[in-house]
Amino acid sequence: MHFQLSEEHLMIQKAARDFARTECLPGVIERDEHQKFPKEQVLKLGELGFMGMMVSPDYGGAGMDTVSYVLAMEEISKIDASVSVCMSVNNSLVCWGLDQFGTDAQKQKYLTPLARGQKDGELYIGAFLLSEPEAGSDATSQHTTAEDKGDHYVINGVKNWITNGNSASVYLVIAQTDASKGSHGINVFIVEKNSKGIVVGPKENKLGIRGSDTHSISFSDVIVPKENRIGEDGFGFKFAMRTLSGGRIGIASQALGIASGSYELALDYSKQRKAFGKEIMQHQAIQFKLADMATRIEASRLLCLRAAWEKDQHLDFGLSSSMAKVFASETAMWTATEAVQIHGGYGYVKEYHVERMMRDAKITQIYEGTSEVQRIVISRSILK
Repeated sequence: MHFQLSEEHLMIQKAARDFARTECLPGVIERDEHQKFPKEQVLKLGELGFMGMMVSPDYGGAGMDTVSYVLAMEEISKIDASVSVCMSVNNSLVCWGLDQFGTDAQKQKYLTPLARGQKDGELYIGAFLLSEPEAGSDATSQHTTAEDKGDHYVINGVKNWITNGNSASVYLVIAQTDASKGSHGINVFIVEKNSKGIVVGPKENKLGIRGSDTHSISFSDVIVPKENRIGEDGFGFKFAMRTLSGGRIGIASQALGIASGSYELALDYSKQRKAFGKEIMQHQAIQFKLADMATRIEASRLLCLRAAWEKDQHLDFGLSSSMAKVFASETAMWTATEAVQIHGGYGYVKEYHVERMMRDAKITQIYEGTSEVQRIVISRSILK
């Protein structure tokens, strides 16, 4: 058992930290306020190799491991979770799914530009379309249909809460082909955003991660060629579950970053702010808050790294990823709230960042499997 990061891991961590501070921090409050998509930051992430971190260089990726991905996600999320969720979706849900289960032709056409985050100098990222108005936590209740027409499919339906919904060039769409087969009648398709019949709804006015691009997507008789189906007929549900299991490592790492960023802000503030004649860090009430923050964050980090290590070792990481996500997301929400409390009235204004981080933290308990769903996954595993 080793707790020492390699030189390569330390270099990646530093590169991500430097990028977050120099490229993401300037303007982060304004992007949040005006719900501005961080296009420039995402393009630069692609230049660093951070949009296809775990993809082979043969397909435009950086060929890194999942541990590197966790380290980079934490550092970016410390500063701007709206940037990191774009990075997470593209890496964990879109690129990984295509890399693991796509054909060589699909990888050459779609994975290579997705892993680079650009095509011909323009932004090129993906989105994962699973959730629907009546199918969020219950992923088997797909109402979006894909009718088999022989050499192509025709897709109809609506998808909700889609990150990168308007900025993506490629969608991975989960749809029901044969309802009589239940989860075995679900497929996943590569759909180009500019396909006829696709309508992108208005941008959602969200509590947090306001810079990220969240939309509903409607499909009306959208034609998708047969070669754009991923895997065998009926593989879609398994694809979604396997992909989401890895995606939870990304969101756990995002939550870890929000927590550690909130903690660092609170720690620095406690050394500057004075009350009753001394810095507030000298008051035991504040010391205990900071101690609990540091302990929960370290536990979250170890859970994230363990899940990443298991994934890299090709072990079953489903239980570890669920544990990491539920614990890290609840740590993020608690830590960010305590950071606001330590800042007092200043914590309630945008200038000090922690109110934004508290708002950003909440979504980590919801997307890519709510905390309740994670507990179902964990309990099923331990009660076998």
